Amino acid sequence: MSRSKTSKAWMREHINDPYVQKAKAEGYRSRAAYKLMEMDQKDRLLAPGQLVVDLGAAPGSWSQVAAAKLGTKGRVVAVDLLPMEPLPRVHFVQGDFREQEVLDALLLALGGSKADLVICDLAPNISGIGMSDQARSMYLAELALEFARQCLKPGGSLLVKVFQGAGFTEFLTAMRKAFAKVSSRKPEASRGRSSEMYLLGKGLKS
Repeated sequence: MSRSKTSKAWMREHINDPYVQKAKAEGYRSRAAYKLMEMDQKDRLLAPGQLVVDLGAAPGSWSQVAAAKLGTKGRVVAVDLLPMEPLPRVHFVQGDFREQEVLDALLLALGGSKADLVICDLAPNISGIGMSDQARSMYLAELALEFARQCLKPGGSLLVKVFQGAGFTEFLTAMRKAFAKVSSRKPEASRGRSSEMYLLGKGLKS
């Protein structure tokens, strides 16, 4: 199928997607908001007063959901390569968190505090070359885990997007070493044909 036909098919599916329509109607920045809401409902991830880090935050729907649940005493620190419109109680750092300068700005925004929860909905720009895309997505997940190990409180949690394929088993093993409990989640708002899923690590081991 040609790229223009693929793009048109994707656009048609996107416009007709009930979660896209719901997000527009309810004022969320993207359909991804419903993925986090569903997982939060199931696993009670978000609570008033928490400090949450959102890796790969733009356009900001996960930060929106988190900030609403954390209340006035909670705080979200968000980072993304892309710009993001401001949100109340969300401190946004623009840049690549693999770069030391951006990581330093992120740590500065945490103000010496450790996070209760790290959420990561990062995905690489898809090239269409399966092996390469899978390797890049697993690399991003590994970076998120490394960041979580450094910046979470003992007992804290990490929710990270992964794609099933090469490197997944090794990453799952690394998650189990770092957290007391690891579960997999496939929210209803995830497109059925997508190989994306989420791993939730609870109880960071000290």
